[in-house]
Amino acid sequence: MDTGDDGYLQQLDEFLSRPDQIWLLGAGVSYSAGIPLMHPLTERIMQLVAKSIHKPLLDKLLDELPENTHIEHLLSHLGDYATLASRSRSQQVTISGSIYSIKNLEDAHFEVLKYISETVRWGYRAADDKKDADIGSFKNPIVSADYHLGFLNALLGKRQAGLDSRRPPIRFFTTNYDTLLEDALALGCFPYWDGFVGGAVAFRNYRYGDKEPTTGFRGHVIKLHGSIDWYLGDDGKVWRVRDQDLYPDRAGRVLIYPQATKYIATQRDPFAAQFDLFRRALSNGNDNIFALCGYSFGDDHINQEIEFALSMPGSKTTVLAFCFESDGLPSVLESWRQSSWGKRVYVMTQNGLYVGPIGPMHSRNDGTLLDWWTFEGVTNVLKNGVEGTV
Repeated sequence: MDTGDDGYLQQLDEFLSRPDQIWLLGAGVSYSAGIPLMHPLTERIMQLVAKSIHKPLLDKLLDELPENTHIEHLLSHLGDYATLASRSRSQQVTISGSIYSIKNLEDAHFEVLKYISETVRWGYRAADDKKDADIGSFKNPIVSADYHLGFLNALLGKRQAGLDSRRPPIRFFTTNYDTLLEDALALGCFPYWDGFVGGAVAFRNYRYGDKEPTTGFRGHVIKLHGSIDWYLGDDGKVWRVRDQDLYPDRAGRVLIYPQATKYIATQRDPFAAQFDLFRRALSNGNDNIFALCGYSFGDDHINQEIEFALSMPGSKTTVLAFCFESDGLPSVLESWRQSSWGKRVYVMTQNGLYVGPIGPMHSRNDGTLLDWWTFEGVTNVLKNGVEGTV
């Protein structure tokens, strides 16, 4: 092990025991649980729409987008065309020589969302050189909440054991559509708030600008891109609905929106409120610990919100980014750690620890890689301490 400055490891442990914690969890935290990352998810959705009447439209949209496009980009592009159609006199758009109405675009959008919801709910593992694809279904789901439960037990059950009545709730922001975080909080008997009131069927009563509850909960779950169990009713109400239930009426669409868009009237969606909570959490002036795991830094909207909050003169927020280093750090992280506030940016990769412009430190002398960047690795750090993982 490259010892570097052991004070940094002790500091990391202290950060992870701080009261004011904010977590941003991306798609990578659900991969081991049986939910595909964006590109395998995209391939699966395109397989499912292979015989759909919407396949030609979706293919044309994909042809217009860069080669590394995934399903979130496709949804955003589809939403942008719907917005253009709604503003035009004809209420239509022309895509690669074909004319499409708003209804054509909305129906295609609805079908893609339906297949995303089903795939995320029941799970999917893409085929590789050693095995065929593993496709979950209602009768044979392959999704597991064990990894999320282990993470929460380490964070809430161990790091903050016995201190729940004296500490604010931890805010969990996530870009994921799955329900694993909420399920694991319930399985761990950790009370949480997500803006809904009710039981398995619930209605959203949190509105933009409202105050978050400050007591009675161990965690707040704020889903920035929506959820597979959120539905928007024709009356503008947002419901959380169980699988297979016939009520409430599901004529409205599932609420999964990966990007800011005018696809529906903004007053009818909850996403402005979700990002307002994100903005307020990062800008509250406290000594926040902002930890990121499973996030690829590919969402410009989120990156801009983070950078704006952390670069403000009064910001005291410290960033702990657990990420995979491939041909260098993500460009966003590299920019942050070289900035004037970069000393508050800690990056844990398979190659070691970066602190501001310094690093990597604490790489292993035997050449083996650290697992800090994985969800399981983060859980191990929380459970056994940073020094116990190097």
